Amino acid sequence: MARWTSIQTLMSMLAAIALLGSPALAPRPLRAASLAEIVDRGKLIVGVKDNLRPLGFRDEAGNLQGLEIDIARQLAAEILGSPEAVEFRPLGNLERLNALSEGRVDVVIANLSQTASRDRFVNFSRYYYLNSTAFLTLNPNLQRLGDLSSKKIALLQGSSTIAVVRHELSTATLVPVQSYQEARSLLESGKADAFAADLPVLVGWVQENPRYQLLRDRIPGESLSIALPKGLAYSTLYLRINQLLSNWQISGWLKERIERWGLNSRTIKNQ
Repeated sequence: MARWTSIQTLMSMLAAIALLGSPALAPRPLRAASLAEIVDRGKLIVGVKDNLRPLGFRDEAGNLQGLEIDIARQLAAEILGSPEAVEFRPLGNLERLNALSEGRVDVVIANLSQTASRDRFVNFSRYYYLNSTAFLTLNPNLQRLGDLSSKKIALLQGSSTIAVVRHELSTATLVPVQSYQEARSLLESGKADAFAADLPVLVGWVQENPRYQLLRDRIPGESLSIALPKGLAYSTLYLRINQLLSNWQISGWLKERIERWGLNSRTIKNQ
């Protein structure tokens, strides 16, 4: 009986191996969808931020809102015929490129700038927003960049902002922090006079807490773009998205959305 049981077990294992080797059942490598496949599916899957006001965040009802959410919906509207034909997948900073290369999303619109290292893994569209380094403070006497020349400026440890600010304000004291919460604490306690970061981040702070104010001067930074998969299979998708971005810039739709979310300096309330 024991021998018969062993033979049955062996036969079951061989059958399972044969099934796995079948082309119909073998696991297929993950890859992102082409434009034709997206159209056939009837849905665009977009990696976004859900915690970065005003680019991508959840409102009081839990709905996703923001500039990048608007861009994703408009892509769906023009490619698939409906702004609702989109599925949002919130991503952390470290998983944005992996989600794209593993085929979990079709495109990424999530506060992502084009760099030489990222160019090795993904393609980038033309820009949809020109970013900049901005400065936040609780001191109404600080208005211009020169006012910070002898002040203490908090910055995120390891961020590219450190080199940018050091170049522009060589006599200021730079205070590295580990988190946004630590930066808030230093500002509130007076241990830092200002906090330097990307403009969209600081605009969100001002929108949530009007006690903060942004300095008038900003330092030009990297532009934000849509990340797409590399490869000839995605060239049609790449060309289509670039054409839409160009159309939106010409028509003024993109400018209107940027101003709607307070990302144009002229529309920030306390300026």
